[in-house]
Amino acid sequence: GANSYGQLGLGHKEDVLVPQALKDVSCKCQDIVSIAGGGGHSAVITGTGQLFVCGHNKDGQLGLNHTEDVLRFALCTALSGFCVKQVACGWDFTIILVGSGLVLSCGSNSFGQLGLPQISGPCLIPQKIESLKEKVVNVAAGLRHALAATDSGLVLQWGTGMASRAKRASQGKALPLFLTAKEPCEVAGLEDVKVKTVAAGSYHSVSLTDEGHLYVWGSNKHGQLVSRDIFLAEPKKIDTQCFSHEKIRAVWSGWTHLVARTEAGKVFTWGREDYGQLGRHAVVPGGQQSAAPEQCLELLCNTPVSVPCLNGASQV
Repeated sequence: GANSYGQLGLGHKEDVLVPQALKDVSCKCQDIVSIAGGGGHSAVITGTGQLFVCGHNKDGQLGLNHTEDVLRFALCTALSGFCVKQVACGWDFTIILVGSGLVLSCGSNSFGQLGLPQISGPCLIPQKIESLKEKVVNVAAGLRHALAATDSGLVLQWGTGMASRAKRASQGKALPLFLTAKEPCEVAGLEDVKVKTVAAGSYHSVSLTDEGHLYVWGSNKHGQLVSRDIFLAEPKKIDTQCFSHEKIRAVWSGWTHLVARTEAGKVFTWGREDYGQLGRHAVVPGGQQSAAPEQCLELLCNTPVSVPCLNGASQV
């Protein structure tokens, strides 16, 4: 893939067309349990809870206390006292969840995406988000906003990355506080559900409840929210009919498309498709492929459709 900043961890900045094995890196011989990628940086978590990072580092998003790009995976020593459970990479920042339920962040804070309002410039070392008082169980990072789900099922959002689109769509109406917050703010509209997982795209957010329902909000430019509105300022539940009335057990988000797996193992995709990111052909009524007018194709990609070859996938 693209490697302009060394985000592939191969020791150079040349794009790579065929997968290559990592060589001469300290995390190579360890069990890798999680991989995440941002705008130009990458992160992996080992079985022992260590975080290794590489790639773009102009804003300190690697948490290594400097701003030089890193071409091979390097251990984030600032987290040596923590067991890292999850990492989420935004465009130019990183959100880190550790075993105790604490959340740390580093990188650019130009949109309040670190959840650290006391810090005006970039943060070169991961800092605790002190205003997250409750234990966090899941985190997500969008282009310039972030999310956390707490042990009790609350969802908090921070970072103003979605605010400009929200203002254009609001027609002068007041925006919910969580769309303009620079520190964690509870997402209104989810009071009656318990959320266990969150996901984020460039300008949208997603939450998965313990009952297997999906709620979405933010930009709907590419139909990723399964709505007729261009922007959803508050969470909206996606009708279970879209998923053959099956409960959702996992959800993942790209910048402008979504993927969900049901309890039966079916995998559905929807949203932007012009680069083949949905893994399926647009099928029009009658079974013909890609024969519909552009507007019709767009509507078809706004609807979750099962991709049989992905059924049973444990991770996407």
